[in-house]
Amino acid sequence: MQKNSVMESTVSTSTQVPEEYDRNVPRICGVCGDKATGFHFNAMTCEGCKGFFRRSMKRKASFTCPFSGSCSITKDNRRHCQACRLKRCLDIGMMKEFILTDEEVQRKKDLIQKRKDDEAKKEAQKPRLSEEQSTVISTLVEAHHKTYDDSYSDFSRFRPPVREGPVTRSASRAASLHSLSDASSDSFRHSPESGDGKLNLSSMLMMYQEQGSSPDSKEDDGSRLSMLPHLADLVSYSIQKVIGFAKMIPGFRELTAEDQIALLKSSAIEVIMLRSNQSFSLEDMSWCCGGPEFKYCVSDVTKAGHTLELLEPLVKFQVGLKKLNLHEEEHVLLMAICLLSPDRPGVQDHERVEVLQERVSEVLQAYIRVHHRGRLHYAKMIQKLAELRSLSEEHSKQYRTLSFQPEHSMQLTPLVLEVFGGQVT
Repeated sequence: MQKNSVMESTVSTSTQVPEEYDRNVPRICGVCGDKATGFHFNAMTCEGCKGFFRRSMKRKASFTCPFSGSCSITKDNRRHCQACRLKRCLDIGMMKEFILTDEEVQRKKDLIQKRKDDEAKKEAQKPRLSEEQSTVISTLVEAHHKTYDDSYSDFSRFRPPVREGPVTRSASRAASLHSLSDASSDSFRHSPESGDGKLNLSSMLMMYQEQGSSPDSKEDDGSRLSMLPHLADLVSYSIQKVIGFAKMIPGFRELTAEDQIALLKSSAIEVIMLRSNQSFSLEDMSWCCGGPEFKYCVSDVTKAGHTLELLEPLVKFQVGLKKLNLHEEEHVLLMAICLLSPDRPGVQDHERVEVLQERVSEVLQAYIRVHHRGRLHYAKMIQKLAELRSLSEEHSKQYRTLSFQPEHSMQLTPLVLEVFGGQVT
């Protein structure tokens, strides 16, 4: 009987609530004044009066009032006169037609149970991160927080940026690119096919190239690269932070020292480029690494000796990565995958490194599934690693060129020279 009561409560509470009923008014049983639990058999009642009405109707009980037939029914005396209590039930609109038969109750019970089972099955089938995968993510996020400060508060002790000095042809052309950023920034919010007349990145870079000097014009080899000392310090500082991050990647320190060094030398600049995306702004295509004096535009990078062969794909990469709107968890997992690449030059134990990379890759794919990030999201992220390879090669090439020029190599730190293949003199 108690089970039937529960089931009928479920059904009866689904009765349409009268329009005049105010949900903010306390629910009071229309029969006895006790706290009501909902609409039962077409009236607002408590559980006690609901059960009394159901039993009375099913037994077809006939009650007689021992008094005058007009007893006042309250919470305390509702058991004293069944006749007046039943009369009160009918007076407030309770209807026997709303009472379910035992068969109907059972069918309803089975239906509710099936719904619960279906919901439980659906919940069980939802993708979830395992405890191990969650631990990997939390470890990498913690490692990132410990080795990356977006305010660059401890970088102020390095050589300050010097933006004065002769502007080379590359710097002039880069400034031209930067001046177009206002026209291009809106285009990053629209597809190239939008037809809104905005300048997109491809057309902007094409204009940028067309504005350059003739191929046979030469830069002054003696031009002072005013930003080279400062940006060399920034790269050196960032490499140290990447080393700290790598040491906290699960399994990295179990590799041989030779393989650790090989992985770091080949991937450090790529991880730095990934990290720098957090400070990259689509509004003016600059990197803000702290206060105003540590905000770098494209022309600043050219004053460190970098040319269009690096800067054009670098800007495209930063814009594309920014538009992926990566979660922090995805960002750190991508950095770890980048760093744990078994095909890096000098790596000896390829299989061991590959196992570590696959483990992190599986965690990233699981995270993407759990958070419904889209079927192609993982592929787009991995594509960014392919772009990083060519960027890294060009970056290293340009640093090696500087390292072989005595007047410039002395501006580079020993760590930068070692990582990018130069010799410490």
